[in-house]
Amino acid sequence: MDPADFYTGLVVELYSPLKSGHEDPERYARFVLDSGEPALELGCGDGDPLLALRALALDVEGVDSSADMLARCRELAAREGIDVVVHHQRMEELDLDRSFRSIFLAGPTFNLLPDDDTALAALRRIRTHLTPDGTALVPLFVPSPTPTEQLGLARGTTRDDGAVLRVGVTAEERDEKTRVQRSTLRYERVLDGLSTVDERVWTIHWYSRDGFRELARAAGLEVVDVQDDDGHPAAHDASDVTFVLRAAR
Repeated sequence: MDPADFYTGLVVELYSPLKSGHEDPERYARFVLDSGEPALELGCGDGDPLLALRALALDVEGVDSSADMLARCRELAAREGIDVVVHHQRMEELDLDRSFRSIFLAGPTFNLLPDDDTALAALRRIRTHLTPDGTALVPLFVPSPTPTEQLGLARGTTRDDGAVLRVGVTAEERDEKTRVQRSTLRYERVLDGLSTVDERVWTIHWYSRDGFRELARAAGLEVVDVQDDDGHPAAHDASDVTFVLRAAR
């Protein structure tokens, strides 16, 4: 399923309450302050951490392929009295009339791109929108298969209005050759005894470090560092890493 179609309707409503954690805005604020403004967050979704960065008066815009997520972002911004500029575009088709000194993804949203060709197109658009002295951050991860005994189990929470919200993996396919994992997620909201259910296929495409370096090089970018979540050099066997990219010299 296309990410723009995945993040619609019930999924958007349940996304934030069921999110396992929220991004640390300080990490991205430091990046923007170090690399420079203006900045652009790719895959900004409903505004985590974009709105926190805007609240710090940083010149940051957002891009997302989901119109529903952007509508939620604008709603939250209006509620908090924050001015925000967001664009409804795909990463691989990014076409803005501005260049940026800082371009980043807050979390491994890049893994939602379905294949290497789409990833290369997105990296080329990043290169096009970077200033000559600009820097890009691209977090990536290698997903672990869902243990068989956890298939069909759901995690959940209860909203302030009494709605019970749940999500769980009901089925999964994994192809090591194409580096793709497809998980069927079941979303459910139970309110006043009425259950609303939606099932979506969540596709994750992962990369080897050397493979991503080659894609970056083909896009006119060079890898200047591979970091862990704390900004330190990532261990060689780490499954969660952040690539720091700049325009190739």
